[in-house]
Amino acid sequence: MKETEIVFIPSPGIGHLLSTVEMAKLLFNRDERLSITVLIMKLPNDSTPTSSASASAYGSDTSRIRFVHLPTPTQVDSELPKSVMHFFCDFIHSHKTHVRDVVADITRSHSVRLAGVVVDMFCTTMIDVANEFGVPSFVFFTSGASFLGLMFHLQSLQDNQNQDITEFHDSDAELLVPTFTNPIPAKLLPSVVLDKGGSCTLFLAIFRKFRETKGILVNTFAELESHAIKSLSTLSSDGDDNIPPIYPVEPILNIKEGGGGGEVTHNNQEQYDAIMSWLDDQPPSSVVFLCFGSMGSFGDNQVKEIAHALESSGHRFLWSLRRPPPKGSMDLPHDYSNPEDVLPEGFLERTVGKGMGKVIGWAPQAAVLSHSAVGGFVSHCGWNSTLESIWCGVPVATWPLYAEQQMNAFELVRELGLAVELKLDYRRDFFWSSDEVGLLRAEEIESGIRQVMMDGEIRKKLPSQADAAGFLFIRSIWDGSWPLVLINCFKKLKLTA
Repeated sequence: MKETEIVFIPSPGIGHLLSTVEMAKLLFNRDERLSITVLIMKLPNDSTPTSSASASAYGSDTSRIRFVHLPTPTQVDSELPKSVMHFFCDFIHSHKTHVRDVVADITRSHSVRLAGVVVDMFCTTMIDVANEFGVPSFVFFTSGASFLGLMFHLQSLQDNQNQDITEFHDSDAELLVPTFTNPIPAKLLPSVVLDKGGSCTLFLAIFRKFRETKGILVNTFAELESHAIKSLSTLSSDGDDNIPPIYPVEPILNIKEGGGGGEVTHNNQEQYDAIMSWLDDQPPSSVVFLCFGSMGSFGDNQVKEIAHALESSGHRFLWSLRRPPPKGSMDLPHDYSNPEDVLPEGFLERTVGKGMGKVIGWAPQAAVLSHSAVGGFVSHCGWNSTLESIWCGVPVATWPLYAEQQMNAFELVRELGLAVELKLDYRRDFFWSSDEVGLLRAEEIESGIRQVMMDGEIRKKLPSQADAAGFLFIRSIWDGSWPLVLINCFKKLKLTA
C-alpha cells in the first residue's frame, strides 16, 4: 500500500505555523499510512526561530513529518510597502514556483500518493497549484466561524450587490450578519476591509477563493460557536452561496509547549522557570496577566497609563511588556533591555519590589494561563489567545489592537458573554508607526482589571482547568476525533490507498 501524503502550507508567522503543526500532528497520529509535509515561508526581518519551534512541537517523532523551508524570493522588497495587505499578498504569491516544485517532487514519487493540499487562510493563491496537479485543496481557517461568516457576507455584498464595503469607514451603521445573533457595529470591522487603497479588494478576494476548495477547516468547536457553525453549514448545504463544507476541528492549541508564540526552548528556559516560580508563590486566581501577542506593543505614554492602572488596582500582576519596532519598520516587537526606561519613575520599586507584580518580556502564554494563580487576562483577543483563555477557564478583559481582533472581542463580550469590555473599538495599525493611537487612560484600564478579576458570572460560564485537562486526556485516547473526518473526506475522493 502506498503511503498517503498531505501538504500543509501555513502563512508565515509563529501563530499560524504552530496552529498548523498542531493540526497536522493530530491528523497523522490517527492513521499510520499518513505522512505530512509542511512548507515554511519566512518573512524578511523575521528573527523568530520558526524551525526550532516547529521541531519542538513534535519532539523526536519526526519520522512521518518533514518541514521544507522555502527560500525567500530575492525580488521581494522588505521595505515598507504601499500597504501590509499588498506586501503580504505579493510575498505569498512569490513563493508559488517553489511550492509547485515541492508538489511536483511528491507527485513523481513512487512510494507516496498525494492526497491533497491544506492551505492557510492567507495562502489561497496556492489553490491554483493543487488544481494544476489535480488534487483537492482545503483551507485551514485560523480564526473563528463567526468571523468566517462575516467575511463571506462582506464578499457577497461586494460581488452580488455591488456595495463598496469601504464606505462603512467612520459609519454608525450596524450590519446584520447570519453568523452573529447581534447587529455588528461597522466601526468594529477589520481595518483592512475599510481601506480605500485597494486592501479591501485584495482581502475579500481571498474569501472568494475559499469557494473553490473541497472544504474549510475552522479552528473552533460546536459548543463555542454553535450558531455560527449551523449558519455556515446551512449556507453550504443550500448550495446557493457556493460555500464548501465547514469542518470545526476543535480548539487547535499548543498548550504543552507554551502556546501563543510562547514555545519553550533552551534559549528561554531560564525565563520560563522564573515566571512559573513566581506564579507558584501567588494565591489562587490572584494574578491578572497582561499579554498582547507577538505583534502587540504600545508607545511610552500608553505604557505609563497601564502602569498607573496596575498600581492603583491593587491586584497582583504579570505583565508582558514589549518594545515597539522603530517607526516605519516591519520588524516585530522585542523585549526591553531595561523596562525602567519606559515605566513611571519608582514603579518597579513600589510594585515588583514589594512582590505585587512581575514585569517580563517574552511570555509562555498558555502555560501562564494554565496556572492556578492566574485569575484574569487583559488580552488583544487574537483567536489563538481567545481559545487558550477559554480552554484554561480564565476571564478576559478585551483590548483588541488590529486584524480581526475587534470582532473577536465583540464575540466574546456581546455574543458569548465570556469577557468584560475594556475596549472594543480600540485599533492601531501594525508596521506603520509607534505613535500613540487612541490612548486608553489609566482609569479605564483599572476599571477593566477590577471587573475581570471580580466578575463571578463570567467565571461560572467558563470551563474549569480540570474540565479542560480531562477533555485533553479523552481526546488523546479517543480514535473518533475530528481528524478522521478529514481522512474520510480524502477517502471519498478516492485519493488514499
